Amino acid sequence: MIAVGGPVRPITVLVADDQEIVRTGLAMILDAEHDIEVVAQAVDGRTAVELARRLRPDVSLLDIRMPGLDGIEATALLAGREVADPLAVVVITTFDLDEYVYAALRAGARGFLLKDAGAALLAQAVRAAAAGDALIAPSVTTRLLRAFADAAPQGGASTRGGAGASRSGADGVPQPLDPLTAREEEVLLAVARGRTNTEIARELFVTLSTVKSHVANLMTKVGARNRVEVALWAYDTGRVRPGQP
Repeated sequence: MIAVGGPVRPITVLVADDQEIVRTGLAMILDAEHDIEVVAQAVDGRTAVELARRLRPDVSLLDIRMPGLDGIEATALLAGREVADPLAVVVITTFDLDEYVYAALRAGARGFLLKDAGAALLAQAVRAAAAGDALIAPSVTTRLLRAFADAAPQGGASTRGGAGASRSGADGVPQPLDPLTAREEEVLLAVARGRTNTEIARELFVTLSTVKSHVANLMTKVGARNRVEVALWAYDTGRVRPGQP
């Protein structure tokens, strides 16, 4: 739940999916959580964007394939780099549409899930997005990002890279002017493999606050807006390679 001046309120969510049975099921699962409330449902991307802009939910859960305006386009309109006040978006899809998920992450999505992820992971993704974090489903992280890392533009500027990443490497991907420390490299690899902050803290034997600090430093250095973009940067720069465990 989110604190607003002391008291807490439920995490508000918009659910968008053109299939009624899926949309209703997702809404029921989330509404069953004590700290989450579905405030709107949409049958297509255009309606989702209109409702999200008007209601400003904490999280928008968008299906990738929707009529009129698909989930990728809707994500860009709600969370893209050009959006002045971006909203948190989590995309949900089936594995055979993973290329669309990759495009959605490029468009600004904070995380993604498969439709068979289960109620617990769905709620966890919503809570992570509402808290300003991001959740990449561990079951698909390596397969998805490894498979489509090479789909990024080659020989030119990356689609990411802010003030902290202004020096181009040999592959054309912006590199941080301030090199990553050894610990930041460890955290980077963990993030790229879909580890949560708690899991990283446990694996590296450091405190949760230390991990959060490292992740924040990584976002600043590589010019990323969230940990999803941090993970994509790790693949773009070859720090995590196809076939690497």
